Amino acid sequence: MRRILNRAIAYCLMVALVQFAPCSAANVAEESMNNIEKRSVTIWSDGTRMAGDLYSPKGLKENEKLPAVIFCNGTAGTKKGTAAKLAPIFAGHGFIFLAFDYRGWGDSDSKVMLVDSPAKPDAPGEMIAKVKPIRWQLDFADQAYDIRSAISFLCGETHVDARRIGIIGSSYGGGLVTWVAANDPRVKCLVAQVPGMGAGRTEASLNASFELATKQARGEVEPVPLETGKLKGKLERFNWMHRNPVKSIGYSPIEDAHKIAIPTLIVVASNDELIDNDANGHAVYEIIKDKGNVPAQYHIVQNVGHFDIYKKGFAEASSLELQWCEEHL
Repeated sequence: MRRILNRAIAYCLMVALVQFAPCSAANVAEESMNNIEKRSVTIWSDGTRMAGDLYSPKGLKENEKLPAVIFCNGTAGTKKGTAAKLAPIFAGHGFIFLAFDYRGWGDSDSKVMLVDSPAKPDAPGEMIAKVKPIRWQLDFADQAYDIRSAISFLCGETHVDARRIGIIGSSYGGGLVTWVAANDPRVKCLVAQVPGMGAGRTEASLNASFELATKQARGEVEPVPLETGKLKGKLERFNWMHRNPVKSIGYSPIEDAHKIAIPTLIVVASNDELIDNDANGHAVYEIIKDKGNVPAQYHIVQNVGHFDIYKKGFAEASSLELQWCEEHL
């Protein structure tokens, strides 16, 4: 416990330098990376290449095994954002840390949709076809699979202890990791930050999704929302993103939360302008806590909004998340 506390104090001092001394921040980040190895990796997910960055402490012994953490992005997030800030912190504390871009996001390859009927495959089983790239989709079903592919990738890493893998997700990614933790027994520790758990879905919205599914299947509307499906309201700022409600049918982290049997930390922002904390993160916390035998913690970062969790709320949130993973992995 003393070791964890000392690391937490040192970490908070480092973050204070980053926040209040921009010139020193670069030096701190550079010094922390001096003891960390970062390498680009390719993760295959259902036949599509995903781009990843794998961070690990330098100088690992041949047979040394470490716990590992995967960071899963929220809306429009990439491995170069919050994940890149968390990576040296976790790797500096003895974790292997994987950041990656979902299929069709960031540096990852696009999923594709055939435009015309392709030619027949040649002898090696290859063909030339005209396709449309599918990018920047909020796609619950496929991105949950992407996370599971990232877990599978880590399980094959030489220095990863496959019995000690945790997942951290933020915002949209917070709901995704909650669903994955409920359905993939390889996950041993869960952190959901300012999570959207799919609360507020009604019978009317479900029926609307089924109606849209019928139209997509019959080609009466775009089979994939490349032009339609723009985000609205407070998410309109992400004007390059598209949402397909059909892909959320059957996806509910809240309904699956009763299956979670691993230590779970949920971190929310007190002034979250996007998400109703009581209906989302707190609802899942109550379900897990009521099981009685699963460690669960619910923490509110005070006086910050949804997007502040990546800035002025970053030090508090990430320190808690690091301590949680150290304790349970």
